[in-house]
Amino acid sequence: MKYCQYCGNELYDEAVVCVKCGRSVAPLPQQPAVRQDNSLGEVAKVFLILGCIVQGWLLIPLAWCLPITISVFHCLRDNRPVGTGLKVCALLFVSLIGGICLLCMNDGT
Repeated sequence: MKYCQYCGNELYDEAVVCVKCGRSVAPLPQQPAVRQDNSLGEVAKVFLILGCIVQGWLLIPLAWCLPITISVFHCLRDNRPVGTGLKVCALLFVSLIGGICLLCMNDGT
């Protein structure tokens, strides 16, 4: 006998669904890690940094350039998808070329 990992209900060894909570108790097959090509991400990083530097003399735009750039860097570093809204904000407020590179990336969003 085995137990449901979600509700603790006792299950038969061959059970794939818990009869009490209805959740699947069968182990999920391991999916192979997909290696992402981060070349567009690296190009986008360079242009986002350049966009921050170019707009830095105005000081006020840095209030939105830096947080957008830092958020994109964190997503790329952690291998998380960059949201479409963040990509569009990078395009409009930080760097046109960097934003286009981000929008062309295939990261699952």
